[in-house]
Amino acid sequence: MAKRDYYEVLGVDKSADEKEIKMAFRRLAKKYHPDVNKAPDAEEKFKEAQEAYAVLSDEKRRKQYDQFGHAAFDNNTGGSGGFDFSGFDFSDIFDNLFDFGIGGNPFGFGRSSRRGKTKGNDTMFIMEISFMEAALGAVKEVEITTTEDCPECDGKGGHGEETCNECHGSGTITSKQSTLFGSFLTKTTCPECNGKGVTYKDTCRKCRGKGRVKVTKNIEVKVPEGVDTGNRIRLSGYGEAGTNGGPNGDLYIEFKVKEHEFYKREENDVYITVPLTITEAILGCKKDVKLLDSIVTLTIPAGSSNGDKHRIKGKGIKDVNYRNYGDFFCILKVVTPKKLTREQKKLIEKLDQTDLSDKEIDKYNKFIRQ
Repeated sequence: MAKRDYYEVLGVDKSADEKEIKMAFRRLAKKYHPDVNKAPDAEEKFKEAQEAYAVLSDEKRRKQYDQFGHAAFDNNTGGSGGFDFSGFDFSDIFDNLFDFGIGGNPFGFGRSSRRGKTKGNDTMFIMEISFMEAALGAVKEVEITTTEDCPECDGKGGHGEETCNECHGSGTITSKQSTLFGSFLTKTTCPECNGKGVTYKDTCRKCRGKGRVKVTKNIEVKVPEGVDTGNRIRLSGYGEAGTNGGPNGDLYIEFKVKEHEFYKREENDVYITVPLTITEAILGCKKDVKLLDSIVTLTIPAGSSNGDKHRIKGKGIKDVNYRNYGDFFCILKVVTPKKLTREQKKLIEKLDQTDLSDKEIDKYNKFIRQ
């Protein structure tokens, strides 16, 4: 099979500088390295990327390749006089290439340390609360299932600690890989001790060697005033147990607020529909309105219409992040009776005989007659 162009392998242009070539190789190495990619063709693609990088990262070799192509490194071709790849030091490349700072060396090249303390996984719990609990705040008790260090073995997974015979306490296994250019060493996590560097004579019966056990516990959660559906709070240390003595993860509580029969929420404002009879709307009246934390008497002016809005400032819901409050709105709804007694019907008919039209009705009637 003919070799692919080295620039094509790395996915860079022929004008790519040293930094671009290095970044391209990093990306491919992370994707195809045999330690992290178990696909059948991953190792072959990884070696192909190594070969391309070995040539294009060196100024002299790159010039030879640009001039003669793959033939530049064929000892049977007279174009370049041949090039000996066996002296290429891949271990140095990997030490420099995979030192990312945060998180360290992902493949363990040039490293020989045990696995350190690792924080446990975070967990999520969906808490359903009422409208009023969200608006005013509350204290709720919830039952959660999480994992903790096994109390029988202190999270170790066994008893009778011994140095791992496979990795001799280093936590890693060193293996040698050969390529067209020579050989290099790679280090992977020891499968016998999972990187701990130690094994145990007896497996813990309670946790069966896992070092962690599931527990169910009740915890008290303070619901902040003003939360809404989708808001979250974090409870530090209530997630899953860490490994190798690491701290527990965190528990995130996500709120789901139930709808209320009368109140509607829009951001921090609250809306309520206040029903009125026809006579209350015509003559005006006093109506008691239940706010979130109190009752007020609202004056309904005579001649009120369906949909009229009355605002009570600062009586809405508190902003969950700040101290300010939304407003409370009363929306009037004039309710037309569906059934009338004979007496009521006569009164309405008498009322209809009087002139109760206003400018808006007169204007419409005039429009119809045109």
